[in-house]
Amino acid sequence: MGKVSELSMLVDELKKCGEALIGISEGLADMFSGAEEEKAPAKKAASKKKAAEEPKPQPKEEKPLTLEDVRAVCADKSRQGFTAEVKAILTKHGADKLSEVDQAEYKALLAEVEVLDNAG
Repeated sequence: MGKVSELSMLVDELKKCGEALIGISEGLADMFSGAEEEKAPAKKAASKKKAAEEPKPQPKEEKPLTLEDVRAVCADKSRQGFTAEVKAILTKHGADKLSEVDQAEYKALLAEVEVLDNAG
């Protein structure tokens, strides 16, 4: 068998495989698009029933801010040209350096630093 005929056979096989894959993907798409339409009313009824049975979950507690979280935002604002403003906010919170700020004040400090670009 010559190289050209062997290559021709391989190309034909590749075409068949491609057509088979296209057929499978179309079948799956039809199957799942139809399944969503059929299950949608059932899901709504089930979710209403479930909502009536289950108590509402408590809102998630926010994880406490870390020094690294606050430092990242302050460093970003400083790179944007708000170094003096960031320093002033730190001083307002009774510290010369961020590491001297009490962790309880991180949320308030972060709120002040985050609005710097809007204030200018």
